[in-house]
Amino acid sequence: MTEHVRQLKTAPAADAAVAAFEVCELRKQYRVEKHLVPVLEGVSFQIAAGEWAALVGRSGSGKTTLLHLLGSLDKPSGGDILCRGRRYSGLSSSQKALLRRDEIGFVFQSYYLFPELDATENVVLPALQWGWDRSAARRRAEELLVAFGLGHRLRHRPQELSGGEQQRVALARALINQPEIILADEPTGNLDAKASAEIIELLQRLHREQRKTIVMVTHDLNLARRADRVIMMKDGKAVPFTGEASLIE
Repeated sequence: MTEHVRQLKTAPAADAAVAAFEVCELRKQYRVEKHLVPVLEGVSFQIAAGEWAALVGRSGSGKTTLLHLLGSLDKPSGGDILCRGRRYSGLSSSQKALLRRDEIGFVFQSYYLFPELDATENVVLPALQWGWDRSAARRRAEELLVAFGLGHRLRHRPQELSGGEQQRVALARALINQPEIILADEPTGNLDAKASAEIIELLQRLHREQRKTIVMVTHDLNLARRADRVIMMKDGKAVPFTGEASLIE
């Protein structure tokens, strides 16, 4: 893919003095029938602006729950999160929606593309929902898709694209509103080795060229090691990562 990918435009660097995330004694419990099941128990850490952090740990360790809380997609049972200095507990639902629109792009293991829309239309959709001019949104979407090596796929629908191409469309969609932060949940989980390498390359370029803050859940130790820092989740807590593959599978 490399020879077909254009240079991404360099975005202004985020304010490095303000952490992308501050996680403060975060707790999360779920009620199962009459019982409360703890998932996160007093998690605390910071992620600097422009940092790439990988969240690893065995299934059920709380990685995805933590990612959803970072994206304000769920509410904690206790503790708090600050995103670029804004405390989630002090924001209304509409304010959180605006924060997600302006600051955070989401990439999931499943691509969640609309099958009736082509690649460009899938990327454009979030921008139109937030009031972009349609022509400007299409130009931005096509610029992203061309930069991601999909200039020949602009009018193709998801069923006409490979898994790797669909994930590149999903990544372009996450970037349409020019967020400073990307939250990625197993972005290579459904891909073969070649397509995974292409997505990893794109994430590296976004981190290197645009200084995007990336927080990524992964079971792939090789992918985790590309990050600036690895945060391991174990028994609902963030613990030092020892590098053992058996601890994240």
